[in-house]
Amino acid sequence: MTTTALRTEQPALRIFERLMQGYRGNAAIRLWDNTRHALGQAAPAFTLVLRDPSLLRQLVLKPDPLLLAQAYFDDLLDVEGDIYEVLSLKDHFSHLQLSWRDRWSLWLDALNLPKHAVSLEADAGQNIKNHSKTSKPNGAKQHAKQQSKHHFEHQHTKASDQAAIAFHYDVSNDFYGLWLDEARVYSCAYFSTPQDSLDQAQRNKLEHICRKLRLQPGHTLLDIGCGWGALVCWATKHHGVRAHGITLSQEQLAYAQERIQREGLQGRVTVALCDYRDVQEAQFDRISSVGMFEHVGLANLPQYNAQVHRLLKPGGLFLNHGITHDEEGWHRSVATEFINRYVFPDGELDCVSNISLGMERAGFEIVDIEALRPHYALTLRHWVTRLEAQREQAMALVGERTYRVWRLYMAACALEFEAGGTGLHQILAAKPDHGAWPVPLTRQDLYDRDTSAVDNPELSLLLP
Repeated sequence: MTTTALRTEQPALRIFERLMQGYRGNAAIRLWDNTRHALGQAAPAFTLVLRDPSLLRQLVLKPDPLLLAQAYFDDLLDVEGDIYEVLSLKDHFSHLQLSWRDRWSLWLDALNLPKHAVSLEADAGQNIKNHSKTSKPNGAKQHAKQQSKHHFEHQHTKASDQAAIAFHYDVSNDFYGLWLDEARVYSCAYFSTPQDSLDQAQRNKLEHICRKLRLQPGHTLLDIGCGWGALVCWATKHHGVRAHGITLSQEQLAYAQERIQREGLQGRVTVALCDYRDVQEAQFDRISSVGMFEHVGLANLPQYNAQVHRLLKPGGLFLNHGITHDEEGWHRSVATEFINRYVFPDGELDCVSNISLGMERAGFEIVDIEALRPHYALTLRHWVTRLEAQREQAMALVGERTYRVWRLYMAACALEFEAGGTGLHQILAAKPDHGAWPVPLTRQDLYDRDTSAVDNPELSLLLP
């Protein structure tokens, strides 16, 4: 152990103990010199691995939650064990009360830590990694290039929207394939029971959407933000529609086109690289938008709703499926800054009442609203489990940094959905047609029909 490490070890452990005072769980920390310190009597649920004492110094002197995320992405901080338990520290720190003596001691100990990374001996056990010099997979290099090239300012021009979509969705088709379900549905699943597999729950969701839209053979369906083509292909195979999907992701487009060929749906399903504002086709019987309107921008929602209204036939149905939150409008916060900086550039959420009001102002009649918040929490936990199980393959495809970003983001979102700060709503709306009611009098038709298409994705189901 070096002299520098000896000088900084004790202040670091004292800082850790003060910050964790009152924590009722079991945790541990391992320092840059392999010194390990545990809290609690039982085996720790997680171990924080601190590879750079200067990080701890910065956190005490200039607290910034995003600094922790950045440090984790850059491998200056690591997590061994249950990432959900680590993220639950947010609640612990929000209630942590330190006396002035404790605060003063923290500052003194922090000032005794180095300002810069400690140079460690080879036998110290942990060397700080220099990620700027290590080789990365092509996908990781491209994603890092996108991060440095684009600065998103919520303008939501066609060019900035396409860049924002590419930032998130064009990481790697194979990467998403590691942890999504077999149909590659990247949105909230629909669980009949918590024991449903992710594959089953996503089939449930595709069928649930099709039934809500009351699809009939011969209907035309537009799917705005079609992803990898799961819904347009499902609706065509199991409900006999002619479907058209649009996306701004080159990677998704390529996969969806291959999928249409592979599943023999040429002529019945088409996909295109197209902004929703540029769709010029004739009117559709049904329109779906699943996990897309979060990217539109609140200022652009009137234009989005007006465009959907224009493209939908009188008496037609529109299903708008997306994330909402419990506050009105989109405000700058640690959470929104994290999402916009690292995950979804230019993404904006609003409360469900504002979303439905905007649809009404565009001329839609709201037919049904269903809240699916617990379903998304379950979906995210499935995604995290599957991603962690494919850790090595994921890092080989996109690099360790991107793996860490997605792991942290999805685990944090799962806890947010469970806590109720974020929701998921499906809003079914109709374009009025002389007062005609476009759906049955009750929801019973959604649940009492033959479920063979849900249980067997290869079995065609045509609704009467």
